[in-house]
Amino acid sequence: MQADTNFNAVVERYAGIEGRDLIRQVVRDYPGRVALLSSFGAESSVLLHMVSEVAPDIPVLFLDTGKLFDETIDYRDQLVRELGLTDLRVITPDAGDLARNDPDGDLNSRNTDLCCHIRKTVPLSRATEGFDVLISGRKRFHGATRSDLEFVSIQDDKLKVEPLAAYSALDLKTYMQTHHLPSHPLRLQGYHSIGCVPCTVPGGTDDDPRAGRWEGSEKTECGIHFSANGTIIRTVSRETVSA
Repeated sequence: MQADTNFNAVVERYAGIEGRDLIRQVVRDYPGRVALLSSFGAESSVLLHMVSEVAPDIPVLFLDTGKLFDETIDYRDQLVRELGLTDLRVITPDAGDLARNDPDGDLNSRNTDLCCHIRKTVPLSRATEGFDVLISGRKRFHGATRSDLEFVSIQDDKLKVEPLAAYSALDLKTYMQTHHLPSHPLRLQGYHSIGCVPCTVPGGTDDDPRAGRWEGSEKTECGIHFSANGTIIRTVSRETVSA
């Protein structure tokens, strides 16, 4: 970020604000420098709807890893159309990286972290270079590294904004019903969290949706929320940010 490197000042500015109001304030404070990260997964419609009501022209960055469910692509197109989002940007892995590291397309079966790195972390890092603020839809009830999630944090000199951090599964369900938002097609087939085809199975619950991701491993994050050096983005304490 070019300014506001004092974490205390950032926290104070957005204290007590969440959801749609937080999005509105951030867009107002950083015109032209805000992007939304969206997987167009099982819970994505809530945040996308909020953005559509505040600023439908915000760039929406969508990672197409080349291994997504067809249903996810269809759902993406449906939401973009119905919500009137005008700046969808589809991010894809570098062809050279795939040729060097995953020529046969089976890297996920040998090294899931490297697969996520070249298909998600690296292309997203390149795509977000021109933005100072990134909005995402992570929530505390997802657990693991997200359990202590704050509404704002700083990583790699960018402001990371989580408008839905305090939302529960019931909050999301109620919001979707109230605003008549369509569900991801795979929800009816038992998927509660939806990523790439090889690493997602039906499973999970409303309160533990990510149980169907990377089944049988300790992996909990895919790379969308990794920093440039490959570490998982967590809340940044005030003491670690230079005033």
